[in-house]
Amino acid sequence: MSTFWSIWISVIVLGTIFGCWWLLWATRKSQTTDTETTKTTGHSYDGIEEYDNPLPKWWFYLYMGTCIFALVYLALYPGLGNWQGLLGWSQHGQWEEEVKEADARYSEIYAQYGNTPIEELVADPAAMAMGQRLFANNCSVCHGSAGRGSIGFPNLTDDDWLWGGDPETVFTTIKNGRHGNMPAKGTMPGMTAEQVDQVVNYVLSFSNRARDEAAAEAGAQVFQQACVACHGVDGTGNQALGAPDLTNNVWLYGSDYEWIEETVLYGRQNEMPAQGGRLSDDQIHILTAYVLSLSSN
Repeated sequence: MSTFWSIWISVIVLGTIFGCWWLLWATRKSQTTDTETTKTTGHSYDGIEEYDNPLPKWWFYLYMGTCIFALVYLALYPGLGNWQGLLGWSQHGQWEEEVKEADARYSEIYAQYGNTPIEELVADPAAMAMGQRLFANNCSVCHGSAGRGSIGFPNLTDDDWLWGGDPETVFTTIKNGRHGNMPAKGTMPGMTAEQVDQVVNYVLSFSNRARDEAAAEAGAQVFQQACVACHGVDGTGNQALGAPDLTNNVWLYGSDYEWIEETVLYGRQNEMPAQGGRLSDDQIHILTAYVLSLSSN
């Protein structure tokens, strides 16, 4: 926060507190008596008059005490712009302290599962319950609560894996993340609109869905020039590159002509964020077992 805004906020906060203090004190001093009176303020509305009675003493002292409490609180804790308070408390520091306490409390539990083989964890209901909670907190926002994914986010309940589905690879994917890059028009940036149509029809022909058989036949040559470097000669993909299999009719961005055409024309960028900085290796080990259990059910 800049110095200007820090001062601005401090002035508003302190001004409000002292303004309330002055208003209470000034109103109290203007009262001519501390007891109830039949004197009115002179206001009359629909025949109803307002008595000029003083504020009850306990109300007055309560309000004044509130102002004093506010000043003490603002001296001890953040609230006046960049002022951190005499106690040095911060929400970030509080969060870090709570995380350390939680890590110390649960690390032993995670550790006992971290030394257990993945295959055994998948069959352990207690471990899978823990994995489900880890998944819900860290993965469900993209892959969905059931792991079925959505457009641009892989379905984890099938047997189709972009980078490989063995335990070691899935662990690496979760820990280090992945970056998928489908370049626009593949390795043939000068591709014409006709060639785009041909290669899209050729890709659709893998699942017998080509719109134009003649275009699909011509698209085989375009595919060889623009796509085989990643997807292979037969279109079955390459898990080392995260290039999907185009022959199994499992699609990350939609399977109809328009979706595939858009992918070829503009490319795709996919990011699987690394969880290694947020989760321990033991937690990732449990999470790996849970993810693999989704595709084995």
